[in-house]
Formats: sequence, structure tokens, C-alpha cells
Amino acid sequence: MPEIKLVAERRTHFGKGAARKIRRDHNIPAVLYGHGTPPVHITLPGHDTMMALKSANALLDIEVEGHTQLALAKDVQRDPIKPVIEHVDLVIVRRDEKVTVDVPVTTEGEAAAETVVTVDAQTVQLLVLATAIPEHVVVSVEGLQAGTQVLASQLDLPEGAELVTDGDALVVNVTQQVSAEALEAELAEAEAEAGIEHDRPEEEPEVAADAQGGAGAATTTDGAVVSDDS
Repeated sequence: MPEIKLVAERRTHFGKGAARKIRRDHNIPAVLYGHGTPPVHITLPGHDTMMALKSANALLDIEVEGHTQLALAKDVQRDPIKPVIEHVDLVIVRRDEKVTVDVPVTTEGEAAAETVVTVDAQTVQLLVLATAIPEHVVVSVEGLQAGTQVLASQLDLPEGAELVTDGDALVVNVTQQVSAEALEAELAEAEAEAGIEHDRPEEEPEVAADAQGGAGAATTTDGAVVSDDS
């Protein structure tokens, strides 16, 4: 994954009021720490930082007052409603060190007909060089039959990456597609077990004799209506 350079400014004012002012100026308050160095409070450029953090595990080259540090975003606090980053915790990393990161899982290919592919683990944890973090781990489901399960230990990992996630963890599950009839039968069975009854439509009331021939009217075998008065 390529490094993304961000030019930051050192912060000298702190507190909620100072943070709100930074965000009003379309910037992001952040803190940079790690490797035994004291925390450095900084301000990041808002748009560039948001674009950089769209990629999971983006390797950031942070420049502060002419000095640069490689860093990873350890915690990103986002506004629950607006598309705004409120604060970022950055941890310093070295080029030659390995880091533990959560890497997204993606699938490629088409499984066998009438199957459903479920990604049970959206990410897997890997130990990799800070400068060689993969964007994702790809699982090929091409031609896989129903009943196939892909465990973490079966993943094809990038060179040099070590699996931290439990090897027995289920990552991808291929199951048989359920027909509409089978779904209806399962629903009916579940409702029966739960004691759920549906109201039946009311039966049509019988047509009264007097609706056709008046009071005392009767119908002959050929469909003619006669009256008792005749």
C-alpha cells in the first residue's frame, strides 16, 4: 500500500472549544504517539485526511514542522450523523517493524449454481510489515459447491504475512439456496410451533329466496320464478 503524505500543524490550544474551531476551519484535531515518544497534538488537513482514511490501514507519512513520521490510524472518531471526522489517534510505526492489523476479506468468482456465499468474517487479523499491509485478502469461490467452508487457516495470504486470527475461524460459507416453497413451508412450520393462526376469510352469505322472487317466491327446475300469489 503506498504511503500518503499529510502536512500537519502542531496544536497549542486544547479543549472542546479549540477542537470545534479546528473543525469549523475544515481541519481535524489529532494526536500522534508511540515508540516511547511523548504525544504530539496536531491539526490535520480535513479533506486530504478524509480521502486518505477511506482506505483501511492507510500508511500515513505525517510531516510536522519539517519532521516526518510514519503512522497508522489507530482510532477514528466520526460524527454519528454528518460525514465528518471529529478526531484521529495516530500511532507511530517504523519501516522495518511488523504491525497487527485487521484486513478486509473480499471474494472473487462465482460459486456453483443455486448456492449462497456468505462472508462470515469481514476482516482477518494479520501480522505484517508496516510498509507491506495488503488492502484486502481475496478468497476465490469459483465453482465451490454447497457445504464448502473456508477457514482462516486456508486463506492465501500475501508473502511475509502471518495469521493472527484463530485458524479455525469460519471466513466464507457456501450454502444451498433455499427455494420460495421451502421458505414458505419453514415459515408455516415456525408459525404453527408459535401458535400463530391467520384469520380465514368469511364465507359468502346465502342469497335469500326473496331477493330473487319477492316474499313467498320459489324457483322452478328451469330457473323460472313463480309467486305464491299467482
